[in-house]
Amino acid sequence: MKLSRFAAYVSSFVLAAVFALTGAGVAHAAQQADSTDYVALGDSYSSGVGAGSYDSASGSCKRSTVAYPALWAAAHSPASFAFAACSGARTGDVLSGQLGSLNSSTDLVSITIGGNDAGFSDVMTTCVTSSDATCVNRVNQARSYVDTTLPGRLDQVYSAISARAPAAHVAVLGYPRFYKIGGSCIAGLSDTKRAAINGAADYLNAATAKRAADHGFSFGDVTGTFTGHEICSSNSWLHSLNWLDIGISYHPTAAGQSGGYLPVLNSTD
Repeated sequence: MKLSRFAAYVSSFVLAAVFALTGAGVAHAAQQADSTDYVALGDSYSSGVGAGSYDSASGSCKRSTVAYPALWAAAHSPASFAFAACSGARTGDVLSGQLGSLNSSTDLVSITIGGNDAGFSDVMTTCVTSSDATCVNRVNQARSYVDTTLPGRLDQVYSAISARAPAAHVAVLGYPRFYKIGGSCIAGLSDTKRAAINGAADYLNAATAKRAADHGFSFGDVTGTFTGHEICSSNSWLHSLNWLDIGISYHPTAAGQSGGYLPVLNSTD
């Protein structure tokens, strides 16, 4: 596989850190850190809904200063950082409003997308308010959409990214499983509903990973980093249903962004 500029940057950064131990290579490391042009695209899982510390200038997009793209940028000081991810975004929103910062100089692109297209919000609403059977039926409808319609929409987004930023390393990140089955929750959704929702997340991730691979992109699976931190665990990195602030429900906390998503972005070189 051809080494991308992002991969080369990571390698150079590690080498520079080693050289720095002997007092050498500091200037080279700074030069490498300043050379990356990073664009963060996607939906609320990338904008940072649920993490707090929102940039007021981002309005309803709710871009958080502690979302994983902002954390990566703060740690690496890229030459440029365009934070375009927006709460509620679907594939069409990425195509129509988030690609303007991509160009031939872009080195790194990250994105989470597809959950809203598949009806994530409606699935959760249905499962919270309806019977086990109705929840499972709604989940199956979402899975059918993932089979029949979502791949083509992901292809449109991924092709547009490649066309605008042909030299970029593209990291497509997935979604966590939401529930620990048989965990500490004594009320709320049944385990039948929780298992159906977790299965839907896995199904969406598998479809997204395949489309990403077919476009030569990296897929970052966050289910591993969130294991032990699902809802109903003793240390959840996901908000449960919050009637006082419904928009943050089922979104990562600040700890989920830093501990669940950021390490996966760092590993997708």
